[in-house]
Amino acid sequence: MPKTTRTTCPYCGVGCGVIVEQDAAGAFKVRPDKEHPANLGRLCSKGTALAETLDHPQRLLYPEIDGQRVAWDVATSTIANRFQQIIAEHGADAVAFYVSGQLLTEDYYVANKLMKGYLGAANIDTNSRLCMSSAVAAHKRAFGEDLVSCSYEDLEAAQLIVLVGSNTAWCHPVLYQRMVKAKKLNPALKVVTIDPRRTQTADLADLHLGLAPGTDAFLFNGLLVWLAANGHTDAAFVSQSTNGMEQAVDLAKTTAPTVQAVAAQCNLAVEAVEQFFKLFAATQRVVTVFSQGINQSSSGVDKGNALINCHLLTGRIGKVGAGAFSFTGQPNAMGGREVGGLANQLAAHLDIDNPQHRDLVQRFWQSPRIAPQAGLKAVDLFQAIEAGKVKAVWIMGTNPAVSLPDSAQVRRALQQCELVVVSDCVRNTDTVDLAHIRLPALTWGERDGTVTNSDRTISRQPPFLPAPGEAKQDWQILAEVAQEMGFGSAFPYQSAHEIFREHAALSAFENHGARCFNLGAWQTLTAADYDQLPPTQWPLDAAGQGTTRLFADGKFFTPSGKAQFIAVQPRLPQSQRTPEFPFVLNTGRVRDHWHTLTRTGISPRLSAHVAEPYVEMHPCDARDQGLQDGGIARLYTATQSVLVKVKTSRDQQRGSLFVPMHWSGQFSGAAGVGALIPAIVDPISGQPEGKHAVVAIEAYQAAWQGFLISRRKLPLGALREGRPPVAPTEIHGRGDWQSPSYPYWTAIKIENAWRYEFASTSPIADWATFARDLLCQHADDVNWTEYLDIARQTYRAARFTGGQLESCLFISASAARLPPRDWLVSLFAQETLSPTDRVSLLAGKPAVAGEDKGRTVCACFNVGEKTIRKAIAEQGLSSVEAIGRCLNAGTNCGSCLPELQALLG
Repeated sequence: MPKTTRTTCPYCGVGCGVIVEQDAAGAFKVRPDKEHPANLGRLCSKGTALAETLDHPQRLLYPEIDGQRVAWDVATSTIANRFQQIIAEHGADAVAFYVSGQLLTEDYYVANKLMKGYLGAANIDTNSRLCMSSAVAAHKRAFGEDLVSCSYEDLEAAQLIVLVGSNTAWCHPVLYQRMVKAKKLNPALKVVTIDPRRTQTADLADLHLGLAPGTDAFLFNGLLVWLAANGHTDAAFVSQSTNGMEQAVDLAKTTAPTVQAVAAQCNLAVEAVEQFFKLFAATQRVVTVFSQGINQSSSGVDKGNALINCHLLTGRIGKVGAGAFSFTGQPNAMGGREVGGLANQLAAHLDIDNPQHRDLVQRFWQSPRIAPQAGLKAVDLFQAIEAGKVKAVWIMGTNPAVSLPDSAQVRRALQQCELVVVSDCVRNTDTVDLAHIRLPALTWGERDGTVTNSDRTISRQPPFLPAPGEAKQDWQILAEVAQEMGFGSAFPYQSAHEIFREHAALSAFENHGARCFNLGAWQTLTAADYDQLPPTQWPLDAAGQGTTRLFADGKFFTPSGKAQFIAVQPRLPQSQRTPEFPFVLNTGRVRDHWHTLTRTGISPRLSAHVAEPYVEMHPCDARDQGLQDGGIARLYTATQSVLVKVKTSRDQQRGSLFVPMHWSGQFSGAAGVGALIPAIVDPISGQPEGKHAVVAIEAYQAAWQGFLISRRKLPLGALREGRPPVAPTEIHGRGDWQSPSYPYWTAIKIENAWRYEFASTSPIADWATFARDLLCQHADDVNWTEYLDIARQTYRAARFTGGQLESCLFISASAARLPPRDWLVSLFAQETLSPTDRVSLLAGKPAVAGEDKGRTVCACFNVGEKTIRKAIAEQGLSSVEAIGRCLNAGTNCGSCLPELQALLG
């Protein structure tokens, strides 16, 4: 019998249950858990491919100081001593932690306790600041506490689902499939999508509102006014359970008084706005889902409250199939919120600005001190590091040198910081490469603890893999440093179970019903019960039973016990178009990748769907800017630029651009879109405005383009301006490639090899020498074949080891003269090339044409676009269900269903 482990997926905030099976040979297989309430037996493409990413080729296995391996006691004592020295000289505010929604709750808890209760500062913030902190603030203003009222069950129970700023089909695909299924079972269910882009999610919609970027608050203020004016107020609920309705409606009237005014402000048709308002008014069970399109804004908190106001006015909250529902980005962003992972929080949903709350937490921890005030939020933190106010930073499980706005500033800050400590599972990321001290951390499958998903469901993540090398779990590393600093009695933990019980006990400490978040029934949980903990939604009752939805009794957690309407004055984004920078830039995820590619970038299957970074733009804008679909574009601001491929789509508004956020310096030469995002934040939440920057765009005039397929992963410097690889210089143990230029290149993992696409403005005088510098390991490496056509400015070469193709290189002055990649990629699956294939190799196509499956559409079953089109034409397929029966495409996670529908025409 295979060994099985029930756990949860480490990707998005859906929190899907998975079952990991290990066979007798040690091979792993991942399948969805049909009993987990989050996914009910579904997984997306990323979750389906989890087994492919268990063995990372670049694991950080041992502690390092300045690039040299050291023992753990040396690493922990060095960190402890340096932190103590800096605190003694500059005060506790001179040190900081920057943590991650990838951590488990137990890790988060220990980090928060150490920083706020023992170091005595609140400079601990998290990358969750970038995705959900505006929702946190909106919840606290409306409900008195950071509370998500809904459950995933409400998506099936709703009569109307409004999706605002959420490309659910790609970013939360399992929840999208729950909606698809609900709509099939209940044709009366209506779906409205509100997004400047017509994303894949809009395929489910009965109405799509492609509003002008940044105008969401005008739309929801207008809805509030219309509902109040047309008799759709739940008077009893408003009177008994809310405060502030009149002020909110009155201010909304001054900013969005009529349907016509809303339509003009949002650049929508009057008829479309009116249709949405009437549909919302006529439907009792309404769930309004909001995500990054709302949160990542300089007025994200107000936008969240504007839509919550509409639910409060109509009493559509705390009921089956009704409520405002924040979809969280990361797997444990919610768990971090529970333990005070943000700089302006305390653990257990307590407020750092409240002296009674500070006293409560300090007494529970029995700590020598407690942070007296909120710490630095993410953007402010890295600005303070560059200014020299923060002298030491410990970064855990995240890559801020790529993910934060104004990423060049973040890099400058880390380069000049006195002490940069990074705990991670990967040895080389843009951030790890800037660290003085590198600490090997356990990752998914190796660590032990809990996570909380978007609907408050706490689930276990037990280990099923041994710890590699000397890697440790984050809470263990933190506790050992705390012990070195003299705090050992407060950090005696020997297991995640002990930490979880303390976390549960704090949630109940002097609670008496004043706080919704309460895990008190679990504070005496045995280790065996912890191991078997079923997925459960907090808060818990005395018997340990969870709560499906909140506010059913009309009671809230404000001082008055009533929900608070917030009067919202809409504000447009701070960055506005100018003649010099005429385009609005939006960022976000693609379907099969996660964050900065640390995990998904090593999976051939997940890299096949979207292989290269791109800018999506309207075809008329591309034409006007002299850009070609598939060509390379340079996007730039006054100080920074990126290079990406051009993808045209009429689903993109004119004047707007979209660039995915994933590509880091480990996978691309110049595609880190964070460089273009200014460090503008919401004044309440501190969340950056990641959805709205202004840029210009132009064609990248390459002297040549090409691609390389190699069994070896090449050094990064090998693809920069056509120069051969150079060794990194070591400055305090931190690598910095000497080449000053960053032309276009992208690294793509494929089966058995890596594929590199590249281009440069610098001509290559001798292509044969360049190829040998790039591919040959030794001067006498003569197992080599090549072809040069000077007239057509085309060069092709291949290197063999024995009879096996080791690498091949194709370069041309014209991208149109480069051959397709798919057949060449297939050659790397062969141990020895046949004579026929070897002869055909430099032609770039087989002597006898085989089937080319084309661009991957279904990552779960590796089904390509050409295969699908051929089946549609030859077999007369007329529905996505028919495609699924024929090819399996779309029958697993379903995230490719919008693309399958598009192929049907």
